[in-house]
Amino acid sequence: MAKNEVAPTRTANDALAVLAAQVRLARHHKNWTAAELGARIGVSARTITSIEKGSPGVAVGTVLSAASVVGVPLFGASGEELARLRRRGEERVALIPTREYQPRSGGDSDGLDF
Repeated sequence: MAKNEVAPTRTANDALAVLAAQVRLARHHKNWTAAELGARIGVSARTITSIEKGSPGVAVGTVLSAASVVGVPLFGASGEELARLRRRGEERVALIPTREYQPRSGGDSDGLDF
């Protein structure tokens, strides 16, 4: 593992494996080679092979692009439904304060004696 690489959790590994299988199956259903799918999203056949093996080192945007191009529904949604989910998420995120402040306490409760 590279120096700054984070090991994926078991859940993340499971999700990668599921998405990898879905991409591979959808690509084969379309009778595309890895090189053909790679050309459609601007990456090498080797990157497609890494996606289809569930490699955690492939950029998430690249994985999602591959899934989208072969027709794998992302987040259980497709087309307009996915766009609606995006807008809804953006609206909810916009409601979060830009800064989150810790409440001030009446005394020094950090336990440090200075």
